[in-house]
Amino acid sequence: MDQDEMKQRTKLFALGIIQLVESLPKERTAGVLGGQLLRSGTSVGSNYRSACRAKSIADFISKMGIVEEEADESLYWMELIIEAGVEVNIKMDALMKEAGELLAITVASIKTAKNKKISR
Repeated sequence: MDQDEMKQRTKLFALGIIQLVESLPKERTAGVLGGQLLRSGTSVGSNYRSACRAKSIADFISKMGIVEEEADESLYWMELIIEAGVEVNIKMDALMKEAGELLAITVASIKTAKNKKISR
């Protein structure tokens, strides 16, 4: 997968997260969980874009580590929304699947970058 495709996927993921959060009920728990999800879910793409401008392999690995954390955190908040019984008007399955795929791609990219760093 090239950088442009990953940028597009992370942007579409953020837009999906925005739609999900906007659909949550206006209750306290939903608001808190939704706010956390909104922050982590939208930062996946912004941090990926930052990683694409990394100055070195070490910088890339560090920034991709943030992408990894944010994607995993997004999964966590979506799991909590489901397990807390918050009423959701949008199916979260596709967003959770995409978060898992973005997480896997990110981990693979970090491993590849670490191997390149070691072989230099």
